[in-house]
Amino acid sequence: MLLHISWQLLVFFSLLVIVFIPTTYSAHIPVSAVKGSSTSSHSGMISSVASGSSNIVGAVSGGSEQAINNNNKPSARFTDTVLKSSNLITGRPYFDDVGPRNVTAIVGQSTLLKCRVKHVGNRTVSWMRKRDLHILTSSIITYTGDARFSVKHPMDTDDWDLKIDFVQKRDAGVYECQVNTEPKISLPIVLTVEDAQANIWGSQEVFVKKGSTISLTCSVNVHSTPPSSVLWYHGHSVVDFDSPRGGISLETEKTEAGTTSKLLVTKAALTDSGNYTCVPSNAHAASVSVHVLNGEHPAAMQTSSSGIPSTHILFILTISVSISTILRSVIHR
Repeated sequence: MLLHISWQLLVFFSLLVIVFIPTTYSAHIPVSAVKGSSTSSHSGMISSVASGSSNIVGAVSGGSEQAINNNNKPSARFTDTVLKSSNLITGRPYFDDVGPRNVTAIVGQSTLLKCRVKHVGNRTVSWMRKRDLHILTSSIITYTGDARFSVKHPMDTDDWDLKIDFVQKRDAGVYECQVNTEPKISLPIVLTVEDAQANIWGSQEVFVKKGSTISLTCSVNVHSTPPSSVLWYHGHSVVDFDSPRGGISLETEKTEAGTTSKLLVTKAALTDSGNYTCVPSNAHAASVSVHVLNGEHPAAMQTSSSGIPSTHILFILTISVSISTILRSVIHR
């Protein structure tokens, strides 16, 4: 019996040795041993970073980020954070992402591709167009005959932003911000170029009741250079605000977010029906069809007096019909 108990105790303590001793030992490995290892891993790098800064550990091991993806490989965000943490310790240059990786620009406008490099030291920051591998800028010098390209590097900052003036459709593509480290590091940014376009809010078919107000709002997606004018057409004729009809007004607002133009036609008559077109001076036009109705009540009717959505009205009508049907069946029994 005593021998049996001794054998069980031996197994128990053996398990304790197997489980706890490697864990305890690895937790007390000196940082110098980790750095000196020729086969460093992500976990070793994190241990090294943890000894240097608790803030870095928080960034790497935060609960909101998954270090491992579904394929049991380190996620891109995890890898970037570990490399950035390593660069903080070694003093190597790294990109501090402050801008979007995908940028949309409007034809004829200016755009800025952002690149911030920390610990650049005596390294050189360059911009390259991926399509033809053409170096556009190196340091603050421009290496292209296209004067639309320039680099913006305010004094004593880490910013090396590429500015493109009067953007054209052909400018779309991938641009790389590069640092001549060994090996070279680069930050790709995708530029998409769209035409300047007007947009009339709401449906393309507008229904209003005779005698009410027609309200049309047009926005233009041009920010840096707003349109000098926005014209409204009714059919093929420019809307005349001084016509004997009267009751027609225009409200135009220009802000950093863009330009909006609001057309108001009060006391709508049947003759006010037709196609209305918003024509900015520097963007493609947009149109909408207006129907002035005499007594009809379509679901899409524009109204300024009722705040009840048409879907709610339809629901109320459905309930009313159902109640009416039930009452009829009860009365006839």
